[in-house]
Amino acid sequence: MPPSTHHHLRPPPQQPVATAPPPSIPVSRLGLSAQDTASLQQHQQLALAQQQQRSPAASSHASSQGRLLLDPASLTLLSRHFDRLNYATETATRAQYDRAGNALRVADAEIARFRAILQQIDELEMELEKIGRIREIVRGFRARVEQMERRLG
Repeated sequence: MPPSTHHHLRPPPQQPVATAPPPSIPVSRLGLSAQDTASLQQHQQLALAQQQQRSPAASSHASSQGRLLLDPASLTLLSRHFDRLNYATETATRAQYDRAGNALRVADAEIARFRAILQQIDELEMELEKIGRIREIVRGFRARVEQMERRLG
């Protein structure tokens, strides 16, 4: 019977595993402007630095070579980073909208108050015109009375 080799199998010797650089893509393949490319690389570095799961040096190295990291962890971090930015933008927009709404309500109230004041001014001007007409009537009566006194007197 042939000797059994199944009992004497040894695992293959462990080869030292070299850490391969994370997969990346040249940013020129994305069709972005230089400004958009720089922004995307900066945000990837920020996302990686915030999570501290990977050395930001990997992202820095990739971006210095005009590449963008594409491994699942980097893309997940970048997605979460943009989700946080989106949430912060929505929150700031909502707060600004609320402030603008309050400002509009205050402005509408002030406009209504101003219109009421203008209406009161118009009414006062009419009253002043009435007083002016009454004054002229009184002057006319006074002149007549003085004229009568001179005749009688």
